[in-house]
Amino acid sequence: MKRLIARSALLLLIAAPSAADAGTTMKTAGKAFPPPAFASFCAREPKLCSTGGKGRVALLPAKASELKQVNSFVNARIRERSDQANVGRDDDWRVPTAYGDCEDFAILKKRELMKRGWPASALLLTVARYRGTGHTVLTVRTSEGDLVLDNLTNSIRDWSRTPYNYFARQSQSNGRRWERIEGAQEI
Repeated sequence: MKRLIARSALLLLIAAPSAADAGTTMKTAGKAFPPPAFASFCAREPKLCSTGGKGRVALLPAKASELKQVNSFVNARIRERSDQANVGRDDDWRVPTAYGDCEDFAILKKRELMKRGWPASALLLTVARYRGTGHTVLTVRTSEGDLVLDNLTNSIRDWSRTPYNYFARQSQSNGRRWERIEGAQEI
């Protein structure tokens, strides 16, 4: 019996890290307008725009490994190219096959994680400003805080430890809607 209790306690410590060990989470502050090209993207890719829920993924070692694999795989597979050069439009959101810009990388990462069983409600497209321009990343809601998958680095970081000024992200409860990030400045 003592062995069973000790094993249960150990599993709880591994599966549910303390709040002090966990990263930070984005706080939202009401509705935001989605990026202009988002509506046409959702019409073409409705599965990638549905979320529904408030899920967080327990970031066990296997899940952390999947995040790293997907982030590195997409960053290596897709070549950076502006929408204008790629499709002849200033802003076009799509699942890339060979070329894309920041939101295309984030979209492909979301799709790849969903194929592996990750819930859409924990995978949120997020817009920010970086060096005076717009930038899109994938925010992953986990037991270790909100983590960012970015085309500019293979490192996966807590959102608060990135150089970005976050503006808005997909809503967890309705992926066709967007929410403003608390403390965000107008873009």
